[in-house]
Amino acid sequence: MLRFQKMNGVVVVLLVSILVGCAAGPKYQRASVSTPPSWSAEEPWRAAEPRDGIPKGAWWKLYQDPALDTLEEKALDANQSIQLAISRVEQARDLARVQVAGYFPSLSGGANAQRQRSSANRAAVSTIAPTTAITQNVYQIPFQLNYEVDLFGRVRRNVEAANAQYQATAADLENVRLLITSDLAADYFTLRELDAEIGDVQESISYYEKGLVLVNNRHAGGVASGLDVAQQETVLDAARAQLHLLKEQRVTFEHAIATLIGAPAPTFRLAPATLNAQIPAIPLGVPTDVLERRPDIATAERQMASQNALIGVAQSAFYPSIFLFGGGGLNSSDITNLFGAPSTFWSLGVSAVEPILNGGRIHAQVDFAKAGYQGSVATYRNTVLSAFQQVEDGLSGLTTLADAASAQQKAVDDSQRFLNIANDRYVGGLVTYLDVITAQQTLLTNQRLATQIQGQRLVTSVFLVKALGGGWDRKEIDALLVRPTAKSVVQQ
Repeated sequence: MLRFQKMNGVVVVLLVSILVGCAAGPKYQRASVSTPPSWSAEEPWRAAEPRDGIPKGAWWKLYQDPALDTLEEKALDANQSIQLAISRVEQARDLARVQVAGYFPSLSGGANAQRQRSSANRAAVSTIAPTTAITQNVYQIPFQLNYEVDLFGRVRRNVEAANAQYQATAADLENVRLLITSDLAADYFTLRELDAEIGDVQESISYYEKGLVLVNNRHAGGVASGLDVAQQETVLDAARAQLHLLKEQRVTFEHAIATLIGAPAPTFRLAPATLNAQIPAIPLGVPTDVLERRPDIATAERQMASQNALIGVAQSAFYPSIFLFGGGGLNSSDITNLFGAPSTFWSLGVSAVEPILNGGRIHAQVDFAKAGYQGSVATYRNTVLSAFQQVEDGLSGLTTLADAASAQQKAVDDSQRFLNIANDRYVGGLVTYLDVITAQQTLLTNQRLATQIQGQRLVTSVFLVKALGGGWDRKEIDALLVRPTAKSVVQQ
Protein backbone atom coordinates (compact mmCIF):
# COMPACT_ATOMS: atom_id res chain seq x y z
CA MET A 1 0.00 0.00 0.00
CA LEU A 2 2.82 2.37 0.87
CA ARG A 3 4.57 1.57 -2.43
CA PHE A 4 1.33 2.29 -4.31
CA GLN A 5 1.03 5.69 -2.62
CA LYS A 6 4.64 6.51 -3.52
CA MET A 7 4.00 5.55 -7.14
CA ASN A 8 0.92 7.74 -7.21
CA GLY A 9 3.01 10.60 -5.85
CA VAL A 10 5.59 10.13 -8.61
CA VAL A 11 2.86 10.10 -11.25
CA VAL A 12 1.39 13.31 -9.86
CA VAL A 13 4.82 15.00 -9.87
CA LEU A 14 5.47 13.91 -13.45
CA LEU A 15 2.03 15.10 -14.55
CA VAL A 16 2.53 18.48 -12.95
CA SER A 17 5.99 18.76 -14.52
CA ILE A 18 4.55 18.07 -17.96
CA LEU A 19 1.83 20.64 -17.49
CA VAL A 20 4.23 23.26 -16.20
CA GLY A 21 6.53 22.67 -19.17
CA CYS A 22 3.85 23.15 -21.81
CA ALA A 23 2.63 26.42 -23.20
CA ALA A 24 -0.28 27.11 -25.50
CA GLY A 25 0.41 28.41 -28.98
CA PRO A 26 2.91 27.65 -31.77
CA LYS A 27 6.65 27.61 -31.18
CA TYR A 28 8.26 30.61 -32.82
CA GLN A 29 10.35 30.21 -35.96
CA ARG A 30 11.60 33.08 -38.07
CA ALA A 31 9.66 33.28 -41.34
CA SER A 32 11.58 32.25 -44.43
CA VAL A 33 12.55 34.88 -46.98
CA SER A 34 14.16 34.57 -50.40
CA THR A 35 17.77 35.72 -50.18
CA PRO A 36 20.06 36.16 -53.21
CA PRO A 37 23.52 34.57 -52.91
CA SER A 38 25.40 37.77 -53.81
CA TRP A 39 25.04 41.37 -54.92
CA SER A 40 24.95 42.13 -58.62
CA ALA A 41 27.50 44.97 -58.54
CA GLU A 42 31.13 44.36 -59.44
CA GLU A 43 34.29 45.87 -58.01
CA PRO A 44 35.11 48.24 -56.42
CA TRP A 45 31.89 47.96 -54.40
CA ARG A 46 32.01 44.22 -53.70
CA ALA A 47 32.50 42.78 -50.22
CA ALA A 48 35.54 43.82 -48.24
CA GLU A 49 37.15 42.13 -45.27
CA PRO A 50 36.59 42.02 -42.39
CA ARG A 51 32.83 41.65 -42.48
CA ASP A 52 32.28 44.38 -39.90
CA GLY A 53 34.57 46.89 -41.58
CA ILE A 54 32.02 49.70 -41.11
CA PRO A 55 32.77 51.34 -37.73
CA LYS A 56 30.15 50.14 -35.26
CA GLY A 57 28.04 52.98 -33.92
CA ALA A 58 30.09 55.63 -35.77
CA TRP A 59 29.91 54.66 -39.43
CA TRP A 60 30.39 58.29 -40.53
CA LYS A 61 34.06 58.07 -39.51
CA LEU A 62 34.58 56.31 -42.84
CA TYR A 63 34.62 59.80 -44.39
CA GLN A 64 37.36 61.14 -42.08
CA ASP A 65 35.69 64.55 -41.75
CA PRO A 66 36.15 66.06 -38.24
CA ALA A 67 33.34 68.59 -38.78
CA LEU A 68 30.91 65.80 -39.67
CA ASP A 69 32.07 63.78 -36.64
CA THR A 70 31.28 66.71 -34.34
CA LEU A 71 27.81 67.22 -35.81
CA GLU A 72 26.97 63.52 -35.55
CA GLU A 73 27.91 63.41 -31.88
CA LYS A 74 25.71 66.43 -31.20
CA ALA A 75 22.81 64.78 -33.01
CA LEU A 76 23.12 61.60 -30.96
CA ASP A 77 23.05 63.65 -27.75
CA ALA A 78 20.37 66.21 -28.54
CA ASN A 79 18.13 65.05 -31.39
CA GLN A 80 14.57 64.91 -30.08
CA SER A 81 13.47 62.02 -32.29
CA ILE A 82 16.23 59.93 -30.72
CA GLN A 83 15.18 61.04 -27.24
CA LEU A 84 11.60 60.00 -28.02
CA ALA A 85 12.79 56.57 -29.20
CA ILE A 86 14.85 56.17 -26.01
CA SER A 87 11.77 56.84 -23.87
CA ARG A 88 9.83 54.21 -25.84
CA VAL A 89 12.53 51.65 -25.13
CA GLU A 90 12.27 52.42 -21.43
CA GLN A 91 8.50 52.02 -21.59
CA ALA A 92 8.82 48.68 -23.39
CA ARG A 93 11.27 47.42 -20.77
CA ASP A 94 8.90 48.45 -17.98
CA LEU A 95 5.97 46.69 -19.69
CA ALA A 96 8.09 43.54 -19.85
CA ARG A 97 8.73 43.90 -16.11
CA VAL A 98 4.97 44.10 -15.59
CA GLN A 99 4.49 40.77 -17.40
CA VAL A 100 7.38 39.10 -15.56
CA ALA A 101 5.63 39.96 -12.29
CA GLY A 102 3.01 37.37 -13.25
CA TYR A 103 5.49 34.61 -12.41
CA PHE A 104 5.30 35.49 -8.73
CA PRO A 105 2.57 35.49 -6.10
CA SER A 106 1.13 38.79 -4.98
CA LEU A 107 0.99 39.57 -1.27
CA SER A 108 -0.91 42.52 0.12
CA GLY A 109 -1.33 43.71 3.66
CA GLY A 110 -3.01 46.48 5.55
CA ALA A 111 -4.19 47.68 8.90
CA ASN A 112 -7.45 49.10 10.11
CA ALA A 113 -9.08 50.11 13.33
CA GLN A 114 -12.72 50.90 13.99
CA ARG A 115 -15.27 51.23 16.75
CA GLN A 116 -18.62 49.63 16.01
CA ARG A 117 -21.99 48.93 17.60
CA SER A 118 -24.06 45.89 16.73
CA SER A 119 -27.87 45.95 16.91
CA ALA A 120 -29.72 44.32 19.78
CA ASN A 121 -32.18 43.04 17.18
CA ARG A 122 -29.54 41.47 15.00
CA ALA A 123 -30.13 38.02 13.59
CA ALA A 124 -29.20 35.13 15.83
CA VAL A 125 -26.11 33.17 14.90
CA SER A 126 -26.79 30.43 17.45
CA THR A 127 -29.69 29.06 19.43
CA ILE A 128 -29.40 32.00 21.82
CA ALA A 129 -31.01 35.15 20.46
CA PRO A 130 -29.20 38.45 21.11
CA THR A 131 -30.84 40.67 23.73
CA THR A 132 -28.49 43.63 23.98
CA ALA A 133 -26.55 45.87 21.69
CA ILE A 134 -22.77 45.52 21.76
CA THR A 135 -20.33 48.37 21.30
CA GLN A 136 -16.69 47.38 20.77
CA ASN A 137 -13.40 48.21 19.11
CA VAL A 138 -12.09 46.16 16.20
CA TYR A 139 -8.39 46.10 15.33
CA GLN A 140 -7.23 44.11 12.34
CA ILE A 141 -4.01 43.52 10.36
CA PRO A 142 -4.98 41.37 7.36
CA PHE A 143 -2.77 39.78 4.68
CA GLN A 144 -3.89 38.41 1.32
CA LEU A 145 -1.87 36.05 -0.91
CA ASN A 146 -2.78 35.23 -4.53
CA TYR A 147 -0.97 33.18 -7.16
CA GLU A 148 -1.95 32.03 -10.64
CA VAL A 149 -0.55 28.61 -11.51
CA ASP A 150 0.76 29.04 -15.07
CA LEU A 151 0.02 25.50 -16.23
CA PHE A 152 -0.81 26.42 -19.81
CA GLY A 153 1.70 29.17 -20.43
CA ARG A 154 -0.44 32.30 -20.43
CA VAL A 155 2.09 34.17 -18.31
CA ARG A 156 5.05 32.72 -20.19
CA ARG A 157 3.63 33.73 -23.55
CA ASN A 158 2.87 37.22 -22.25
CA VAL A 159 6.45 37.54 -21.03
CA GLU A 160 7.74 36.21 -24.36
CA ALA A 161 5.63 38.74 -26.27
CA ALA A 162 6.68 41.62 -24.01
CA ASN A 163 10.38 40.76 -24.28
CA ALA A 164 10.14 40.51 -28.07
CA GLN A 165 8.41 43.89 -28.11
CA TYR A 166 11.15 45.28 -25.87
CA GLN A 167 13.80 44.06 -28.31
CA ALA A 168 11.81 45.41 -31.27
CA THR A 169 11.65 48.84 -29.64
CA ALA A 170 15.38 48.75 -28.95
CA ALA A 171 16.04 47.88 -32.60
CA ASP A 172 13.71 50.71 -33.61
CA LEU A 173 15.83 53.08 -31.52
CA GLU A 174 18.89 51.98 -33.46
CA ASN A 175 16.97 52.50 -36.69
CA VAL A 176 16.04 56.04 -35.64
CA ARG A 177 19.68 56.74 -34.84
CA LEU A 178 20.68 55.40 -38.24
CA LEU A 179 18.04 57.51 -40.00
CA ILE A 180 19.03 60.68 -38.15
CA THR A 181 22.78 60.22 -38.61
CA SER A 182 22.42 59.32 -42.30
CA ASP A 183 20.08 62.24 -42.98
CA LEU A 184 22.56 64.50 -41.21
CA ALA A 185 25.47 63.20 -43.29
CA ALA A 186 23.47 63.57 -46.51
CA ASP A 187 22.48 67.14 -45.63
CA TYR A 188 26.07 67.92 -44.63
CA PHE A 189 27.54 66.69 -47.90
CA THR A 190 24.83 68.47 -49.87
CA LEU A 191 25.70 71.67 -48.03
CA ARG A 192 29.39 71.16 -48.80
CA GLU A 193 28.51 70.52 -52.43
CA LEU A 194 26.64 73.86 -52.43
CA ASP A 195 29.72 75.47 -50.90
CA ALA A 196 31.73 74.12 -53.80
CA GLU A 197 29.13 75.30 -56.33
CA ILE A 198 29.11 78.72 -54.72
CA GLY A 199 32.90 78.76 -55.09
CA ASP A 200 32.60 77.84 -58.77
CA VAL A 201 30.10 80.63 -59.40
CA GLN A 202 32.14 83.15 -57.40
CA GLU A 203 35.22 82.22 -59.40
CA SER A 204 33.22 82.66 -62.61
CA ILE A 205 31.91 86.02 -61.42
CA SER A 206 35.46 87.14 -60.80
CA TYR A 207 36.38 85.98 -64.27
CA TYR A 208 33.31 87.68 -65.78
CA GLU A 209 34.19 90.94 -64.02
CA LYS A 210 37.67 90.85 -65.49
CA GLY A 211 36.14 90.10 -68.86
CA LEU A 212 33.83 93.08 -68.50
CA VAL A 213 36.81 95.32 -67.79
CA LEU A 214 38.50 93.96 -70.91
CA VAL A 215 35.41 94.52 -73.07
CA ASN A 216 34.88 98.03 -71.71
CA ASN A 217 38.49 98.90 -72.49
CA ARG A 218 38.14 97.52 -76.00
CA HIS A 219 34.87 99.37 -76.40
CA ALA A 220 36.51 102.62 -75.26
CA GLY A 221 39.25 102.02 -77.83
CA GLY A 222 36.68 101.47 -80.54
CA VAL A 223 37.59 97.84 -81.01
CA ALA A 224 34.53 96.23 -79.34
CA SER A 225 30.91 97.13 -79.82
CA GLY A 226 28.32 98.10 -77.25
CA LEU A 227 26.70 94.71 -77.94
CA ASP A 228 29.78 92.96 -76.58
CA VAL A 229 29.56 95.03 -73.39
CA ALA A 230 25.85 94.30 -72.98
CA GLN A 231 26.39 90.60 -73.51
CA GLN A 232 29.13 90.45 -70.88
CA GLU A 233 27.04 92.41 -68.39
CA THR A 234 24.15 89.99 -68.99
CA VAL A 235 26.34 86.97 -68.23
CA LEU A 236 27.72 88.65 -65.11
CA ASP A 237 24.28 89.56 -63.76
CA ALA A 238 22.96 86.04 -64.43
CA ALA A 239 25.90 84.54 -62.51
CA ARG A 240 25.23 86.86 -59.58
CA ALA A 241 21.57 85.75 -59.56
CA GLN A 242 22.68 82.10 -59.52
CA LEU A 243 24.94 82.89 -56.57
CA HIS A 244 22.01 84.28 -54.56
CA LEU A 245 19.91 81.20 -55.31
CA LEU A 246 22.71 78.85 -54.25
CA LYS A 247 23.17 80.75 -51.00
CA GLU A 248 19.45 80.43 -50.29
CA GLN A 249 19.63 76.66 -50.87
CA ARG A 250 22.61 76.48 -48.53
CA VAL A 251 20.69 78.27 -45.77
CA THR A 252 17.88 75.73 -46.10
CA PHE A 253 20.24 72.81 -45.55
CA GLU A 254 21.96 74.68 -42.71
CA HIS A 255 18.60 75.00 -40.97
CA ALA A 256 17.88 71.30 -41.54
CA ILE A 257 21.22 70.38 -39.94
CA ALA A 258 20.42 72.63 -36.96
CA THR A 259 17.16 70.77 -36.33
CA LEU A 260 18.86 67.37 -36.61
CA ILE A 261 21.46 68.28 -33.97
CA GLY A 262 18.83 69.80 -31.67
CA ALA A 263 19.92 73.43 -32.14
CA PRO A 264 17.65 76.44 -32.90
CA ALA A 265 17.93 77.30 -36.59
CA PRO A 266 18.23 81.12 -36.06
CA THR A 267 21.38 80.73 -33.93
CA PHE A 268 23.13 77.94 -35.84
CA ARG A 269 25.84 78.68 -38.37
CA LEU A 270 28.15 76.33 -40.24
CA ALA A 271 31.16 77.99 -41.81
CA PRO A 272 31.74 77.33 -45.53
CA ALA A 273 34.36 74.75 -46.40
CA THR A 274 35.68 72.94 -49.43
CA LEU A 275 34.32 69.58 -50.54
CA ASN A 276 37.29 67.41 -49.61
CA ALA A 277 35.57 64.17 -48.57
CA GLN A 278 36.34 61.12 -50.70
CA ILE A 279 34.16 58.12 -51.44
CA PRO A 280 35.27 55.50 -48.88
CA ALA A 281 35.68 51.79 -49.51
CA ILE A 282 32.42 50.30 -48.24
CA PRO A 283 32.53 46.66 -47.05
CA LEU A 284 29.35 45.01 -48.28
CA GLY A 285 29.36 41.43 -47.07
CA VAL A 286 26.76 39.15 -48.63
CA PRO A 287 22.98 39.67 -48.77
CA THR A 288 22.34 37.40 -45.77
CA ASP A 289 24.44 39.78 -43.65
CA VAL A 290 21.80 42.47 -44.20
CA LEU A 291 19.32 40.34 -42.24
CA GLU A 292 21.53 40.71 -39.17
CA ARG A 293 22.80 44.26 -39.74
CA ARG A 294 19.65 46.21 -40.54
CA PRO A 295 17.87 47.46 -37.39
CA ASP A 296 14.57 47.89 -39.24
CA ILE A 297 14.69 44.20 -40.24
CA ALA A 298 15.38 43.30 -36.61
CA THR A 299 12.40 45.41 -35.55
CA ALA A 300 10.12 43.62 -38.01
CA GLU A 301 11.44 40.19 -36.97
CA ARG A 302 10.96 40.88 -33.25
CA GLN A 303 7.45 42.20 -33.93
CA MET A 304 6.77 38.89 -35.67
CA ALA A 305 8.02 36.97 -32.61
CA SER A 306 5.79 39.07 -30.35
CA GLN A 307 2.72 38.41 -32.50
CA ASN A 308 3.47 34.68 -32.48
CA ALA A 309 3.56 34.67 -28.67
CA LEU A 310 0.23 36.50 -28.54
CA ILE A 311 -1.35 33.54 -30.36
CA GLY A 312 -0.36 31.42 -27.37
CA VAL A 313 -1.83 33.98 -24.98
CA ALA A 314 -5.14 33.84 -26.85
CA GLN A 315 -5.16 30.02 -27.02
CA SER A 316 -4.44 29.70 -23.29
CA ALA A 317 -7.95 31.03 -22.66
CA PHE A 318 -9.32 27.65 -23.79
CA TYR A 319 -7.81 26.04 -20.69
CA PRO A 320 -8.75 26.44 -17.06
CA SER A 321 -7.21 29.17 -14.95
CA ILE A 322 -6.03 27.85 -11.59
CA PHE A 323 -5.46 30.16 -8.65
CA LEU A 324 -4.00 29.53 -5.21
CA PHE A 325 -5.08 31.99 -2.57
CA GLY A 326 -4.69 32.50 1.10
CA GLY A 327 -5.40 35.02 3.75
CA GLY A 328 -4.62 35.67 7.34
CA GLY A 329 -3.64 38.20 9.88
CA LEU A 330 -4.47 39.48 13.33
CA ASN A 331 -7.87 40.48 14.69
CA SER A 332 -8.81 41.66 18.18
CA SER A 333 -11.19 43.95 20.00
CA ASP A 334 -8.40 44.95 22.35
CA ILE A 335 -5.24 46.46 20.91
CA THR A 336 -3.20 45.24 23.85
CA ASN A 337 -3.61 41.61 22.83
CA LEU A 338 -3.73 42.16 19.05
CA PHE A 339 -0.36 40.47 18.59
CA GLY A 340 -1.15 37.43 20.67
CA ALA A 341 -1.53 33.95 19.22
CA PRO A 342 -5.30 33.79 19.92
CA SER A 343 -5.75 36.86 17.65
CA THR A 344 -4.50 35.12 14.53
CA PHE A 345 -6.76 33.96 11.72
CA TRP A 346 -5.99 32.37 8.34
CA SER A 347 -7.47 30.57 5.34
CA LEU A 348 -6.07 28.70 2.31
CA GLY A 349 -7.78 27.68 -0.91
CA VAL A 350 -7.60 26.85 -4.58
CA SER A 351 -9.95 27.75 -7.41
CA ALA A 352 -10.22 26.77 -11.06
CA VAL A 353 -12.18 28.60 -13.74
CA GLU A 354 -12.94 26.99 -17.09
CA PRO A 355 -14.77 28.84 -19.89
CA ILE A 356 -17.92 27.03 -20.97
CA LEU A 357 -20.01 29.44 -23.02
CA ASN A 358 -18.63 32.74 -24.34
CA GLY A 359 -20.30 33.23 -27.70
CA GLY A 360 -17.16 32.37 -29.68
CA ARG A 361 -15.14 35.15 -28.08
CA ILE A 362 -12.03 33.01 -27.51
CA HIS A 363 -12.05 31.64 -31.06
CA ALA A 364 -12.33 35.19 -32.38
CA GLN A 365 -9.42 36.32 -30.22
CA VAL A 366 -7.26 33.44 -31.49
CA ASP A 367 -8.16 34.26 -35.10
CA PHE A 368 -7.37 37.91 -34.42
CA ALA A 369 -3.94 36.96 -33.05
CA LYS A 370 -3.20 34.68 -36.01
CA ALA A 371 -4.14 37.43 -38.46
CA GLY A 372 -1.83 39.81 -36.61
CA TYR A 373 1.00 37.30 -36.94
CA GLN A 374 0.42 36.86 -40.68
CA GLY A 375 0.50 40.62 -41.08
CA SER A 376 3.81 40.81 -39.22
CA VAL A 377 5.24 38.11 -41.50
CA ALA A 378 4.28 40.17 -44.55
CA THR A 379 5.85 43.27 -42.98
CA TYR A 380 9.06 41.37 -42.25
CA ARG A 381 9.39 40.00 -45.77
CA ASN A 382 8.59 43.37 -47.32
CA THR A 383 11.24 45.04 -45.12
CA VAL A 384 13.84 42.51 -46.26
CA LEU A 385 12.95 43.01 -49.92
CA SER A 386 13.15 46.78 -49.52
CA ALA A 387 16.57 46.39 -47.92
CA PHE A 388 17.88 44.38 -50.87
CA GLN A 389 16.46 46.99 -53.25
CA GLN A 390 18.10 49.87 -51.38
CA VAL A 391 21.51 48.19 -51.38
CA GLU A 392 21.29 47.43 -55.09
CA ASP A 393 20.15 51.00 -55.79
CA GLY A 394 23.14 52.32 -53.89
CA LEU A 395 25.57 50.03 -55.70
CA SER A 396 24.26 50.83 -59.16
CA GLY A 397 24.10 54.52 -58.28
CA LEU A 398 27.73 54.64 -57.19
CA THR A 399 28.87 52.76 -60.27
CA THR A 400 26.95 55.06 -62.61
CA LEU A 401 28.02 58.22 -60.80
CA ALA A 402 31.68 57.13 -60.84
CA ASP A 403 31.51 56.80 -64.64
CA ALA A 404 29.68 60.12 -64.87
CA ALA A 405 32.28 61.88 -62.70
CA SER A 406 35.10 60.64 -64.91
CA ALA A 407 33.33 61.77 -68.08
CA GLN A 408 32.36 65.11 -66.56
CA GLN A 409 35.92 65.91 -65.51
CA LYS A 410 36.93 65.49 -69.15
CA ALA A 411 34.12 67.87 -70.10
CA VAL A 412 35.47 70.46 -67.64
CA ASP A 413 38.96 70.15 -69.11
CA ASP A 414 37.56 70.46 -72.64
CA SER A 415 35.50 73.51 -71.62
CA GLN A 416 38.55 75.23 -70.15
CA ARG A 417 40.50 74.62 -73.36
CA PHE A 418 37.51 75.87 -75.38
CA LEU A 419 37.45 79.10 -73.34
CA ASN A 420 41.19 79.68 -73.73
CA ILE A 421 40.94 79.28 -77.51
CA ALA A 422 37.87 81.55 -77.70
CA ASN A 423 39.65 84.29 -75.72
CA ASP A 424 42.74 84.11 -77.94
CA ARG A 425 40.66 84.21 -81.12
CA TYR A 426 38.57 87.13 -79.83
CA VAL A 427 41.64 89.15 -78.92
CA GLY A 428 42.99 88.40 -82.38
CA GLY A 429 39.74 89.60 -83.93
CA LEU A 430 38.85 86.26 -85.42
CA VAL A 431 35.52 85.67 -83.57
CA THR A 432 32.83 87.75 -81.91
CA TYR A 433 32.54 88.07 -78.17
CA LEU A 434 29.49 85.82 -78.29
CA ASP A 435 31.85 82.88 -78.76
CA VAL A 436 33.71 83.88 -75.59
CA ILE A 437 30.47 84.19 -73.64
CA THR A 438 29.35 80.78 -74.88
CA ALA A 439 32.67 79.28 -73.75
CA GLN A 440 32.36 80.97 -70.34
CA GLN A 441 28.85 79.63 -69.77
CA THR A 442 29.86 76.17 -70.95
CA LEU A 443 32.77 76.06 -68.50
CA LEU A 444 30.62 77.22 -65.57
CA THR A 445 27.89 74.72 -66.41
CA ASN A 446 30.36 71.84 -66.58
CA GLN A 447 32.14 72.89 -63.39
CA ARG A 448 28.88 73.03 -61.49
CA LEU A 449 27.75 69.69 -62.90
CA ALA A 450 31.05 68.08 -61.87
CA THR A 451 30.59 69.46 -58.36
CA GLN A 452 26.99 68.22 -58.23
CA ILE A 453 28.04 64.73 -59.32
CA GLN A 454 30.66 64.59 -56.58
CA GLY A 455 28.06 65.66 -54.02
CA GLN A 456 25.64 63.02 -55.33
CA ARG A 457 28.32 60.36 -55.04
CA LEU A 458 28.90 61.22 -51.40
CA VAL A 459 25.17 61.28 -50.61
CA THR A 460 24.65 57.98 -52.46
CA SER A 461 27.50 56.38 -50.51
CA VAL A 462 25.84 57.55 -47.27
CA PHE A 463 22.58 55.90 -48.30
CA LEU A 464 24.46 52.73 -49.20
CA VAL A 465 26.01 52.58 -45.74
CA LYS A 466 22.53 53.20 -44.32
CA ALA A 467 21.09 50.41 -46.50
CA LEU A 468 23.75 48.07 -45.09
CA GLY A 469 22.75 48.88 -41.51
CA GLY A 470 25.50 51.36 -40.67
CA GLY A 471 27.73 48.76 -39.03
CA TRP A 472 25.04 47.74 -36.51
CA ASP A 473 24.72 44.12 -35.38
CA ARG A 474 21.52 42.58 -33.97
CA LYS A 475 23.52 40.90 -31.20
CA GLU A 476 23.16 44.24 -29.43
CA ILE A 477 19.44 43.58 -28.85
CA ASP A 478 19.40 39.80 -28.45
CA ALA A 479 20.70 40.15 -24.90
CA LEU A 480 17.91 42.56 -23.92
CA LEU A 481 15.59 40.38 -21.86
CA VAL A 482 13.67 41.02 -18.66
CA ARG A 483 14.00 37.82 -16.63
CA PRO A 484 12.36 36.80 -13.36
CA THR A 485 14.76 37.23 -10.45
CA ALA A 486 14.60 37.04 -6.69
CA LYS A 487 14.65 40.84 -6.64
CA SER A 488 11.45 40.88 -8.69
CA VAL A 489 9.55 39.26 -5.82
CA VAL A 490 9.93 42.24 -3.52
CA GLN A 491 9.85 45.07 -6.09
CA GLN A 492 6.79 47.28 -5.90
